[in-house]
Amino acid sequence: MGDQHSAMPPSWPARIRALAAGEYQPPQPRQAATVVLLRDAGPAPEAYLLRRRTSMAFAAGMYAFPGGAVDPRDAELHVGWAGPPPEEWARRLGTDPATAQAVVCAAVRETFEESGVLLAGPDGGSVVSDTSGEGWQRDRAALEAHDLSLAEFLRARSLVLRSDLLGGWARWITPEFEERRYDTWFFVAALPAGQRAADTTGEADRVVWMGPAEAVAGVEAGRMGMLPPTVTVLRELSPLTTAQAALAASGDRSLAPVMAETRVDGDRVTVRWPGYEHLTLDFPAGTGGGR
Repeated sequence: MGDQHSAMPPSWPARIRALAAGEYQPPQPRQAATVVLLRDAGPAPEAYLLRRRTSMAFAAGMYAFPGGAVDPRDAELHVGWAGPPPEEWARRLGTDPATAQAVVCAAVRETFEESGVLLAGPDGGSVVSDTSGEGWQRDRAALEAHDLSLAEFLRARSLVLRSDLLGGWARWITPEFEERRYDTWFFVAALPAGQRAADTTGEADRVVWMGPAEAVAGVEAGRMGMLPPTVTVLRELSPLTTAQAALAASGDRSLAPVMAETRVDGDRVTVRWPGYEHLTLDFPAGTGGGR
């Protein structure tokens, strides 16, 4: 049952059984944002993927998109802004305006931190053309260290966030049985003209541009590891032929949260994601990797 590449981590069955027995208290998920950065390349766009270092506490060794947790400061500070306002994003994301502002800020901040691509410009009709200089690298490091909020960074640079360059694609919540949990909004964005994404980044040991269909094939063949939301989003993007087509398609996407459900039946443990039955995992309760 489920994809051939799927595997249940060894720690899951015990926590799932404890959760079912009322002996495990799930941690509250942290709000987060992640961005599928796309560039046009031949017949299909390519996505920017990072392989997370094996030392990372969450999704170690997995390929992922740039992303990370929301900074609460971004919900409170005035942010230079162009494009749909936080009130409009609140309706799209299913939150209040302050939370929506923080989530969109997280998407822009994390994309800049992890790829060097900045979805911001001096006004609502342009974007920064080059972020490769030493000053930009210092700013990336300061943002990553939380020494600088996105609002402060934009203000110091006289820039406005370009929320119109983002499209909401999906929302996935880490299962209750995980030790680290995130409530993550997935966005799509096109690589701005003139900007280049970094070849290296602190949280990754490998960076690749890859077509969504090729990446999915790599996961299915066992050459690449990805969490279910990542590979699912890539599957959904596979039919699209340009980055702009992905942005256009995002307007019709549902952002209803997706979260796994679990069932313990005798010596079997099942994990399923409603609406995504192909992701279902079914294992003996005492194992983590067999069928």
